Amino acid sequence: MAEQTLAGLRVLVTRPAHQAEGLIDTLQKQGAEPVPFPLLEIAPIDESDRSAFNLIKARILDLDLYAGVIFVSPNAARIGEQWIDAYWPQLPLGIDWLAIGAGTAATLSQLGIPAYHVANGFDSEALLADPLLADVSEKRFLILRGEGGRELLAETLKSRGATVDYADLYRRVCPSYSQAQIKSTIYAQRLSVILITSGMALDNLLELAGAESDLLETALIVPSRRIADLASARGFTRIRIADGPDDSSMIRALRPAD
Repeated sequence: MAEQTLAGLRVLVTRPAHQAEGLIDTLQKQGAEPVPFPLLEIAPIDESDRSAFNLIKARILDLDLYAGVIFVSPNAARIGEQWIDAYWPQLPLGIDWLAIGAGTAATLSQLGIPAYHVANGFDSEALLADPLLADVSEKRFLILRGEGGRELLAETLKSRGATVDYADLYRRVCPSYSQAQIKSTIYAQRLSVILITSGMALDNLLELAGAESDLLETALIVPSRRIADLASARGFTRIRIADGPDDSSMIRALRPAD
């Protein structure tokens, strides 16, 4: 039986539902009470949006023209692999397959795409600091991501002389909750801690629940200094930075210091 190191903690789990199962299971085994409250839904682009769909298709059909393909998240890996599999029965040769974060690389590996990732890095900054992307002049890259993602990766590669294209594979949608659901989940019983892994999830939490003092005074665990700064600017007062956004790092940040 797993050690009950998190006994008594009521933890708000805000990952998209399809990505939260492992985290919820581990929290339960360690004695915590996980409270599922997804703050993002992932909606893949489909043929109902003909223009966006056709742009993705064109990028994928041109896959062999790129020196490198960068997957920015596990969702980009999962949806991107489906697109690639539909048009490329065999992976084109001569491409550097790159992943941001170990979780993204692991998803790609499970799907048969051997992608490189920075061992101890989980964001664009870590990948950009890697020697592999130091000399990219006149090379062409495709970034597979969600609609409206960060621009740092593309802008930095362009500044180094590369050509960069996007394929926006999905939209992040704020789930719909009734006021009764929000009250019973967030305010009726005191939360011990909230787990947040993106700036958009943070904004959706405040949009749904309001910037009430009870919420802003609840402990918040985030995966990076960037998101910690966002949370502080929005009024949160008890912020802890985990080593990364993966389940293990977020759970380690929950444990009391030795």
